[in-house]
Amino acid sequence: MTSNLTSEEQAAAAAVERSAATSQLRFATAGSVDDGKSTLVGRLLHDSKSVLADQLEAVAHASRSRGQEAPDLALLTDGLRAEREQGITIDVAYRYFATPKRRFILADTPGHVQYTRNMVTGASTAELAVVLVDARNGVVEQTRRHAAVAALLRVPHVVLAVNKMDLVDYAEPVFAAIAEEFTTYAASLGVPEITAIPISALAGDNVVTPSANMDWYGGPTVLEHLETVPVGTDPSQDPARFPVQYVIRPQTTEHPDYRGYAGQIASGVLRVGDAVTVLPSGRTSTITGIDALGTMVDVAWAPQSVTVTLADDLDISRGDLLAPSDHAPETTQDVEATVCHLHDRPLRVGDRVLLKHTTRTMKAIIKDIPSRLTLADLSHHPAPGELAANDIGRVVLRTSEPLALDAYEDSRRTGSFLLIDPADGTTLTAGMAGDSFAASADGAEAARDDEGWGF
Repeated sequence: MTSNLTSEEQAAAAAVERSAATSQLRFATAGSVDDGKSTLVGRLLHDSKSVLADQLEAVAHASRSRGQEAPDLALLTDGLRAEREQGITIDVAYRYFATPKRRFILADTPGHVQYTRNMVTGASTAELAVVLVDARNGVVEQTRRHAAVAALLRVPHVVLAVNKMDLVDYAEPVFAAIAEEFTTYAASLGVPEITAIPISALAGDNVVTPSANMDWYGGPTVLEHLETVPVGTDPSQDPARFPVQYVIRPQTTEHPDYRGYAGQIASGVLRVGDAVTVLPSGRTSTITGIDALGTMVDVAWAPQSVTVTLADDLDISRGDLLAPSDHAPETTQDVEATVCHLHDRPLRVGDRVLLKHTTRTMKAIIKDIPSRLTLADLSHHPAPGELAANDIGRVVLRTSEPLALDAYEDSRRTGSFLLIDPADGTTLTAGMAGDSFAASADGAEAARDDEGWGF
């Protein structure tokens, strides 16, 4: 710890160091059908002693009813009746477990092409993605699709788990060839870190305990890597972003003029005395107080929930964003983004939607859909006119009000948004502002607004 830090900054750094010992990792699993995702997750839970006795008995009973002698650990995550009947994963299954070194939130995502949207949902907040490959089949189209989605979502760590090594006689050359092909492809997409691990989820090789059948492999097991991979970032390295969720005005005898702004710090560090700009209005003020769960502090950092007071009585409401005056994002009504369409109803040029960004919701129009991404080869299909369910493409939107939006590559929290059906509140599309890993297509003209939502 450097000596030029203030006492408040030293206290914040010490708190971050203390929390590292019990840090939390959000990770997602993905892979083609029958690659063994659910079995891997079940093995991970079982061998790390994270399964209750009654859960294991229920799985054993379900396995016996299907004619299996040994418990099918995949049933620990395949919770839907249709999943158990078909032996596949359909919905995202979330599981929570912990070891003495770390707490985990796990999202087991489907492998079918038609459930790509479910992987986007599960991996959108993940810090690590485990992509499974069947050692007998190698890297297939769906493997490339999952790597591309992880790259689009800016997942910082990717694990390639080459599964079913027991079915290829634990052959090192098979693993090496698959690892080289996948690593080359994922690196070309901009994935910053790739770790390849040979495993057998069914037999337990290299999942929690090292494999006696692969003495040629000297790396970590899956759990060892999950427990030791770096998580989180130094909050001081990111510009502060504070979306206002609620304005507190007690107007009591004790607090007649109190005006506090409550919310969760999306990124960065807030300090008493910081000059901040309120967006989208552009008004400026200075932080005079920070209340963290009833305790007044001089410094707070993401992702703490706090109440902030300012030196000036400004017109601030839910959805406004506080940012450092010297590092405030630009506001715009014209948004270009990469999106994944989630709804069965297509997204078309001219559609009227609601755009939800942090705590702010506003009207918007789909002005253009320049391209649809073909994940198999990362080519762009120009001017598709619409995006169907599971499609990923580029869109151009016009919002009814100025929006303070960061690029997704700079901030996954303040660079993402949702498009919502204004009629019934259904979530339609997940968006990531700015460029994708590939250059966006050009050439399609913006659609004309013929029905009156002209912003």
